[in-house]
Amino acid sequence: MTAQTLLLTPWMVPHQVISWQTAVTLSFLGKVEVLETYDDEIRSPTMTIRAPAVVRLKRHGNSHKRGIKFSRTNVFVRDDFRCQYCGVQKDAGDLTYDHVLPRVQGGRTVWENIVASCQSCNAKKRGRTPEQAGMKLLKKPEKPRWLPAAPVVRLGARRIPEIWVHYCAAS
Repeated sequence: MTAQTLLLTPWMVPHQVISWQTAVTLSFLGKVEVLETYDDEIRSPTMTIRAPAVVRLKRHGNSHKRGIKFSRTNVFVRDDFRCQYCGVQKDAGDLTYDHVLPRVQGGRTVWENIVASCQSCNAKKRGRTPEQAGMKLLKKPEKPRWLPAAPVVRLGARRIPEIWVHYCAAS
């Protein structure tokens, strides 16, 4: 079985897609509430359960205390899945991230030097600064104080399972 599970925040907002195994573990630990299940059954010698399709966190984590983790996905969310050179909005699978000051020129992989970029703009810019490449950034990159929930479709789920549609419609 390769089913994935939609994880919602306590406020019913799509948070991320997790494996059904992780969802089962979180359920047994009492950290999530199972809202929807697939028809597939998970069997052990002592019990049978249906595979979780949608789960909701019971409590909000303390993510604000630690700050926002730097990751490719979080850069895309910060930049609204929009290439910071041409302005076109794309799914995560169609984006890459770009070093504004290229690594070959001493640029570091930090919030203030990374932007979302489409493949063609990244290829056009190559190992140059935007100024050297004759390109302009839509906005200066900076470390975010908070991030909105990333829509599941932007994270690359090309076909959302029918059972998730109701939960993803508002995002």
